[in-house]
Amino acid sequence: MLRYIAKRLLGMIPVLLIISSLTFFMIHKAPGGPFSKDKQVSPEVLKNIEKHYWLDRPIPVQYLHYMGNVLKGDLGPSFKYPSRTVNELIADSFPVSLELGCYALLFAMFVGVILGSLASLRPNTIFDYAPMSLSMIGICAPTFVIGPILVLVFGNYFKWFNTGGWDSARDKVLPVITLGLYYCAYIARLSRGGMLEIMNQDFIRTARAKGASTFRVIVLHAMRGGVLPVVSFLGPAAAGIITGSFVVEKIFRIPGLGRFFVESAFGRDYTMMMGTVLFYAFFVILFNLVVDVVQTWLNPKITIDS
Repeated sequence: MLRYIAKRLLGMIPVLLIISSLTFFMIHKAPGGPFSKDKQVSPEVLKNIEKHYWLDRPIPVQYLHYMGNVLKGDLGPSFKYPSRTVNELIADSFPVSLELGCYALLFAMFVGVILGSLASLRPNTIFDYAPMSLSMIGICAPTFVIGPILVLVFGNYFKWFNTGGWDSARDKVLPVITLGLYYCAYIARLSRGGMLEIMNQDFIRTARAKGASTFRVIVLHAMRGGVLPVVSFLGPAAAGIITGSFVVEKIFRIPGLGRFFVESAFGRDYTMMMGTVLFYAFFVILFNLVVDVVQTWLNPKITIDS
C-alpha cells in the first residue's frame, strides 16, 4: 500500500507539470493583458510595471522564472491585488470553498444513499419511482437554475434562509443544497443499483434466514458492498463539488476561492489563474488517491498493483 501511494504521489509531478505548462502558455496567448483594462498610464509607468512582474521578458524566460518560483512554493504576487500574494489569497479563501464543498458532499451522500437504499427495498413501486424521478430532475437541472429558484422561494418568499454571505447557519443552507443536489441525484441512482445487486446475494438471504432484522441486514451486511459504486464516484464528485462551486459562490456572494478564479479570468490576472489551477489540480489528484485507497479497504477483491 505504501509503495502504491508513493508511486501515485510521484505520478502527480508530470501531471502537474503538463497542466501548469498548458495553462501558462494558453493564458499568455489570450488577447489582452493584465493591465490593458486599467486606467491610462504613461508608457514609462507601464514599462516599469511590466518589468516588475517580468512581463517585458520573452515568454520562455517568463515561464522558467515562474516555474522556478513554483518549485519553491511561491505562486507569485497577484496582479489585481498587488499588496497580497497568490498564496495568501488561496489560504484565506479556500477554507470557505472547502467548507462549502464538504457540506454539499455530506448532504449529497446522506440524502442520496438514503433515497437509493429505500428505492432498492421496494423496486418498481411508488417508493422506487418517486425518489428516482426526483433524482432525474436533480441531474437535469443545473446549479444556475436551482440556485435562483431556491433564493426566490425559500429566501425571498418564505424568508426561511438568507440569500447571501457565509456567516451564520441560515446563510449556508441554500448554497449547500444548490451545490449538492446534482451529486445527490447521481448518488441516489448509484446506491439503488448497488443495493439491488447486493440484496440478491446469497449471504443476504442467509442473514434473513437466521432472523436478522431488515435494519441489521441493510446496515451491517448490505451497505458495505452496496455503497461501493458511490465510493468510486466520490473522487470525481468531490472534484466537481470543490472546483465547480464558482457559480454557487457568485449567486450567494460567498467569499470563496471561486470568486478570485472568476475575477482573475476576466482581469487576466496570470498568477492568480495559474495558482488556482495548480492548487485545484493538486487537490483533485490527491483526493482521487484517497478514494482509491478507501475503495480498496471496502472491497477486499480489489488488489493494488504496486
